[in-house]
Amino acid sequence: MLLLFDIDGTLLGRATRAHSQALYAALAEVHGVELQQLSGVVSPAGRTDGEIARLLLLEAGVSARRIDERADAVRESCCRAYARLCPPDLSEFVLPGIPDLLAWLAGQPAVRLSLLTGNYEPVARLKLARAGVGRWFASGQGAFGSDSEDRTMLPAIARRRAGTPSRPWPRADTLVIGDTPRDIACARADGVRCAAVATGPHSPEELAEADIVVADALGLRGALESLLN
Repeated sequence: MLLLFDIDGTLLGRATRAHSQALYAALAEVHGVELQQLSGVVSPAGRTDGEIARLLLLEAGVSARRIDERADAVRESCCRAYARLCPPDLSEFVLPGIPDLLAWLAGQPAVRLSLLTGNYEPVARLKLARAGVGRWFASGQGAFGSDSEDRTMLPAIARRRAGTPSRPWPRADTLVIGDTPRDIACARADGVRCAAVATGPHSPEELAEADIVVADALGLRGALESLLN
């Protein structure tokens, strides 16, 4: 079973301050626009970094063409800024039960742990490393906001990386794990199942379209035990 974990709201809670600052700094550096006054205009939950940047820039009057032309520069600038701004220790933001859950899953021979996140990959890797849980997620695997601005494209990318060039990881053996309706939507777009954890901004009722809905990491472990058995 390929388990594709979201980060913010699923593995970590409220660890986005430096990340947001880095994205705003990148938009100021690349596009010359100050967007702090637009904070709160765009809900970031479940979106990719590229999509958040696009929505903020469009709100500020930047043309879609210019956004496209400078998307790579924004990504590179954001990753540099995050490396500078990220606190050295993010362990306090790891959600309860997550370290034990990941350690248990890593010991299951029928499980492969991977990431599916809207974070640019360097941001995601550094964030998890400084939170102390990055070791559970192998490099060269998963899918990130740096792979596509469109989150619905990410499960297929992650399955290709987990399989072979000619045989992606099977949809039937793939599970997206996240905390927003957009996580559910991206799983549905690729025809894979989704487990939703109500540890982010959405209630269990708002996540009801997922195949599995649980309150926290303990509930997720119980659900995964049943699924694996």
